[in-house]
Amino acid sequence: MRINYDFNDLEAFLAVKETGSFQLAAQQLNLSQSAVTRRIKKLELALDSLLFERTTRAVKPTLAAKRLQTRAEAILDGAQETTRAMRDESAALTHQKNAIVTIAMLPSVVPMLLPKALRKFRAAGHRARVRILDRAANEVAEAVVSGEADFGICSIPMLEPSTTFEPLFDDLIVLVLSQDHPLSAKDSLEWADLRDEDLIVPMRGTGNRLLIDEAMAKCHHPISWTFEVGRSTTALELVNSGVGIALLPKSSVASGIGHSVIIRPMDNPNIARPVGVLTRIGQSESKIVLAFKDAVQSV
Repeated sequence: MRINYDFNDLEAFLAVKETGSFQLAAQQLNLSQSAVTRRIKKLELALDSLLFERTTRAVKPTLAAKRLQTRAEAILDGAQETTRAMRDESAALTHQKNAIVTIAMLPSVVPMLLPKALRKFRAAGHRARVRILDRAANEVAEAVVSGEADFGICSIPMLEPSTTFEPLFDDLIVLVLSQDHPLSAKDSLEWADLRDEDLIVPMRGTGNRLLIDEAMAKCHHPISWTFEVGRSTTALELVNSGVGIALLPKSSVASGIGHSVIIRPMDNPNIARPVGVLTRIGQSESKIVLAFKDAVQSV
C-alpha cells in the first residue's frame, strides 16, 4: 500500500487541530493559508476521510481527526527522535574520524604489536586516525615527555622521572644467522662461541647495545664486533647476505619477512630488554587514547 502523505501534511493537520483555524495554522507554520489547505486536502484524500468540517465561523475536527491526532503526534515524535539520534551519531562519528592518536614506538616491536592492536581498535568501532612515530628508545621517551606522543612503546623503563612504565613483555636478545651458518647446528649458544665471528651489533648509545656490552663484559673471553648498524632491518639484510651474524632483540626478527634467517638463544648470560608502555605522569588521556592503549596492552 502506497503512503501518499508526508510529515509536512501531518504537521499541518496538527496545527489546524491545535489552533482551530487554517489561518492561524498558516501563521504558526510560516506558510500561506492556501498551502495549509492543500496539505489538509492531500491528507484527507490519502486517508479517504474528512478531517475537518469547515463553516464560515469555525473549523471543527471530525471523529477521524480525533483518531488521527494521537497517531500523527507519535509519528512526528518518532521522526524527530530518529533525526536527533542520527545527528548525534553522525557528530560522534565525525569526531572520531577527526581524532588522532599518536604513538611513539620502537621499530623492532611494530610487527609484533601494532597490526594486532590496530585490528582490535578498529573492531571495537573506533575510527580515530593513528599517527605512528617509529623511533629509537631514547627518542620514544623524548616524544612522550614532550607531549608529541600520547604514549610510547619503549625499552627504557627508568629513563625519565616524569614517566611511568607498564611492562608488556621481556624481549630476549638472540643471535640471528643464516641457515647455512656453522653455528646454526647448535640449539643454543654461549657468548664465547661468538669470539671469532663477524659480529653485527646495534649502534653505541642504544638500549640494546648497552645490554649487549654488559653481557660481553661478564664473559671471560673478550668479544669484539665487526659491524655496527643503526637499525635492526639493516642487520637483517647483512645476515641474509651472509656478511655476518647479528645480536638483535627477538621481536625485531619478525620484521625480517622474506629473509632466510634463523635465531638461536644466547646463554651464560641470558639477557632480555623489558618492553612496555611509557606514559607521562599527570597526562590527561582522552577516551580514544585509553582505548588504543588498551588494545596495545591486550595483544
